Amino acid sequence: MATEIKTKTLEQVEKGGKSKGVNTALWVMAVVLLTVAAVGNAYFSSHFSLIVRVLLLVVLLVGAVALAAVTNQGQKAIHFMKDSRTELRKIIWPTRPEATQTTLIVLAVCVVVALVLWGIDSIIVALITFLTNLRF
Repeated sequence: MATEIKTKTLEQVEKGGKSKGVNTALWVMAVVLLTVAAVGNAYFSSHFSLIVRVLLLVVLLVGAVALAAVTNQGQKAIHFMKDSRTELRKIIWPTRPEATQTTLIVLAVCVVVALVLWGIDSIIVALITFLTNLRF
């Protein structure tokens, strides 16, 4: 069977994305690093001190995150986080007096609604008590 040389599509070249095989290999390596970190931490709990295990765990986790960040999905996630940070900077946050005033209004409305519901509940209970005490 002749081997085919797969080339990147025009869309992948324009976007600078990785091919599906490279992307899958990077994800597999990231999952393997996470698995090695988890299993190794449990397996070597009696062989190495806590500091050594924590340092190795951190190194393996950073490696797994770095590999995941290089993938197409990782690049999209990083781009999304950068865009989110930019949008977050555009928000005009309320001043302290505005936040206090809004909080007091919400509390007042909650108290009023609670009193109204208590009143309706009392009326319904009184009505049901009246109806159940009737003798025909």
